[in-house]
Amino acid sequence: MGDEVTEQPLRKIIHCDCDCFFAAVEMRDNPSLQDIPLAIGGSSDRRGVISTCNYPARAFGIHSAMATAQALKLCPHLTVLPGNMEKYRQASAAIMSIYADYTDLIEPLSLDEAYLDVTDAKHHGGSATLMAQEIRQRVSDTVGITISAGVAPNKYIAKIASDWHKPDGLCVITPDKLEDFVLRLPVKKIVGVGKVTTAKLQQMGIENCADLRQLSLAQLVNRFGRFGKRLYELSRGIDERPVKTTRERKSISVEHTFAVDLPDLSCCVDKLPAMLSELELRFQKHAQQREVAGAVIKLKFADFTQTTVEQQSGECSLALYQHLCQEAWLRGRKAVRLIGVGYRLRPKNGQQVEQLKLLY
Repeated sequence: MGDEVTEQPLRKIIHCDCDCFFAAVEMRDNPSLQDIPLAIGGSSDRRGVISTCNYPARAFGIHSAMATAQALKLCPHLTVLPGNMEKYRQASAAIMSIYADYTDLIEPLSLDEAYLDVTDAKHHGGSATLMAQEIRQRVSDTVGITISAGVAPNKYIAKIASDWHKPDGLCVITPDKLEDFVLRLPVKKIVGVGKVTTAKLQQMGIENCADLRQLSLAQLVNRFGRFGKRLYELSRGIDERPVKTTRERKSISVEHTFAVDLPDLSCCVDKLPAMLSELELRFQKHAQQREVAGAVIKLKFADFTQTTVEQQSGECSLALYQHLCQEAWLRGRKAVRLIGVGYRLRPKNGQQVEQLKLLY
């Protein structure tokens, strides 16, 4: 590894990326959609475009940002759904709450993608690989979709790695493997290198980062301007960008998915004391900096429909959660597969902020 790489801060970064997120949520809620070409997007008669599609649809060449009309030409039997952003936001919030159990250094890039800096995390003896494995399993078990993850010493390599074994994959690039991985990396995989830049590089006889390293910093800057310096760094695996988080944690939560569905309200209420004890233990890490502003409870029914009830209160007693649980259960009156309990947290600046509808 070159001198530039060894001077980088030694970090442990996990890049998590949900697999065909919108489509995955729809397939979770309707298993009959799992094995057929499926896309989420606008109507073809309204000049709609595809937001995302599942892997059977991708086999026909369909991809995001493609016109729905074109997608239907490639695959006439494609099922196109309009999508449900509220449902996707709920799934995203549930996933982000899992990430928050491992680190407060989370940089969401979208509803379905985030960087996690677990450098100082203590879970699994500090092993980022084991944390990534557990995160993926928890998302699968509790949210019902798969995510792919990349583990690496920096954000740039972690993002590339998360795409390496998609779908439902994990790719780990340890510091001792970084050099070999980067040398073999095709230039089209470099963050920021699109079709135009790839074509220019190929015209110069450059196919991978090993080729790119043959050019000096001055040559690259002369040919590509400021981006030339970035190419010089990325071809050497250098990326010193920290994980930046500007989101303030809005709640602390605990969720349990039960192996056997809970048949009635009484069984749900019986689960609350143990869950609230776990919630209070989790809150203790934040108790000196944050105040409780309300109680939140979520029920997910056996048919995967779900509801959330919350109430502002500085005193979140067992009786309050029992009341909220009853209110939530009466909305569905069905067997329950998952219960979530949480504290809504008071903003640090004391001002009101937009409330999320799910635990975060």
